[in-house]
Amino acid sequence: MSSNALEGMLRRAALELRDGDTVNLGIGLPTKLPSYLDPSVTVCIHSENGVAGMGPRAEPSAADRNLIDAGGNYITALPGASYFDSVVSFGIIRGGNLDLTMLGAFEVASNGDLANWTIPGRFTPGIGGAVELAQKARRVIVLTNHVDKNGKPKLVAHCTLPLTAPHCVHRVITDLAVIDISPEGFDLVELFEGVSIEEVLAKTGAPLIIPQPPSAFH
Repeated sequence: MSSNALEGMLRRAALELRDGDTVNLGIGLPTKLPSYLDPSVTVCIHSENGVAGMGPRAEPSAADRNLIDAGGNYITALPGASYFDSVVSFGIIRGGNLDLTMLGAFEVASNGDLANWTIPGRFTPGIGGAVELAQKARRVIVLTNHVDKNGKPKLVAHCTLPLTAPHCVHRVITDLAVIDISPEGFDLVELFEGVSIEEVLAKTGAPLIIPQPPSAFH
């Protein structure tokens, strides 16, 4: 993925965070989002390793070795931040207190099924917090490349990999487009600048509902 495409994804994904939301950002791309938030938007960012009130990633020169996110990145803490153990952290999640979680994915099915924790034959430390987040957050958005490193679609008719959770994804933001999960399947919402409908169709492994004309994100 080019740096421009990555920047576009993160800028667009940051628009999904609404003022007053309590949000969990999954390991990988989502943890970069705090740097792209509109300063006028106030959100409480939760990390399942025990932080609420997380700020952007810390600069190397200012990193506190005691402050990390769930992916092990050094972070900053905003005024009023709090720290707690895993019992409290997962109580927050299981209690349905998260307005939004953003997660990565290996596959997303057209009915909203999510597979993001393992690829058979490869080492994985376990399913982790994603299984709880995907089931309990009020809104689940996936942030991912449209295709994998071999060019295989990540948006598919049916997941072939072990599921993290069924029927949980509401929206997918890729390096090409913004796509919603509707009762009819994948529903194209926006195209990124310079991306054609033909390219999105060719790289999506399931039927795609296309509005006329689709919106564009610049």
